[in-house]
Amino acid sequence: MSPPLTRHNRPRQVLDAITTANAALSAKDRAAKYAKLGESPYRFFRGTNHLYWDDVWHDWRFALYGGLPETQTWLQGDAHVYNFGAYGHHDDAVRYGMDDFDDALIGDYQYDLWRLAISLVLDARENAALSGKGTRKALAALVEAYVDELGGHVRGEEPMAVTLETARGPLAPFLEKVAAKRSRAKMLEKWTTLDDEGRRFAERTDKLARLPAHQASQLRKAIEEEYRQTLGGTRAAAEEDHFRVKDLARRLDAGTGSLGLERYYVLIEGGRDHEHDDVILDVKQQTPPEGWRLMNPAEKRAWRRAFPHEGARHAAAFSAIAEHPDPYLGWLHLGETVFSVRERSPFKDDFPTHKLDGAKPYRKLARQWGRILAREHLRGARALHPDDPARFARSVCARIEGRLEHFVAMVATLALSYADCVGQDYRTFVEAEATIEEEEAGAAIG
Repeated sequence: MSPPLTRHNRPRQVLDAITTANAALSAKDRAAKYAKLGESPYRFFRGTNHLYWDDVWHDWRFALYGGLPETQTWLQGDAHVYNFGAYGHHDDAVRYGMDDFDDALIGDYQYDLWRLAISLVLDARENAALSGKGTRKALAALVEAYVDELGGHVRGEEPMAVTLETARGPLAPFLEKVAAKRSRAKMLEKWTTLDDEGRRFAERTDKLARLPAHQASQLRKAIEEEYRQTLGGTRAAAEEDHFRVKDLARRLDAGTGSLGLERYYVLIEGGRDHEHDDVILDVKQQTPPEGWRLMNPAEKRAWRRAFPHEGARHAAAFSAIAEHPDPYLGWLHLGETVFSVRERSPFKDDFPTHKLDGAKPYRKLARQWGRILAREHLRGARALHPDDPARFARSVCARIEGRLEHFVAMVATLALSYADCVGQDYRTFVEAEATIEEEEAGAAIG
């Protein structure tokens, strides 16, 4: 008789992890999310951040070039190439960078750098059609630019944000196009209607849904009361009419990893100078970042002492990491569920990497990704250690000094190998879903 087989095999681990991570979703939301996961290996990678963190949390390689208290900083937590994009908020200036901090946590810098490098490989294969050589060169450009940006900070150089005025390479025409085609007025025209009764959300049944009266009343009260108490700066002192709620709606089918979480759009008065100064607030359910799930009990207790709830954690991370924090940043509760609140950016747009013409422009963009990630880590470390803001950069540079070539090779090897694993996991998932569909179809016929 054959000995019983354990469930400790990769296909079973992947399928069990996906089932557990999505157990709380409704059948409809789960089906929608699984459909997105089945689109491509890169989409699968985006929607299964929990698998990545399971795999790397105890990876011994992080000790070679980090793994110290001094090499920790605020992490983006879900770094991938499509988490970079155009954005802009209150000052209507168009910028390029990372603007999503739902999964942010404090940890070793390499967890972000590795994930970003893996996503580069997946994107280069799926969207940019780079050769293996082109992909390896892009990885080297990414990692070298990251390290160079940290070194510049140690040398006292001032970092330069990527804006409409400073953008170089493929980002310059991209930001020019975003600035030309997007604006606050155009965003309001897209999402709202204006008539004799005022402005309200448009009927977009694929994107927005009306709230039942009791939910609308609860959300309106939370915006006008609790949320306002979480604001700082000039927004905290804004006159009450600034936050008058004009309309509310449920946001549908947004995101990949976050699909199934509660999300709302709230239209508030904003200014009163003209008809296009209304503000759309993005109210999004916050859950613990994937890395939190893997902490031991003592670490979780310390985490909760620092951040009483995930709304506070999100706001702290956003304020620490973001180059230009949103003045509408705050949080609120609906029952026991906590939500982040921020302004919906009028300039939100992704860079279309599939339109890049060859490996050289892709390398230029990869260098920008590396520098932007480094600047985020520098800002995060400064927030954690304001008395010695250069400590993080010094420590990482000291770990890498004299071994940059090996560091680049290690990250590249990890990224290429893990991207292969993602492709394998993706096929496991797609085949399992196809089998389930066949069984359900057979049962229906029978």
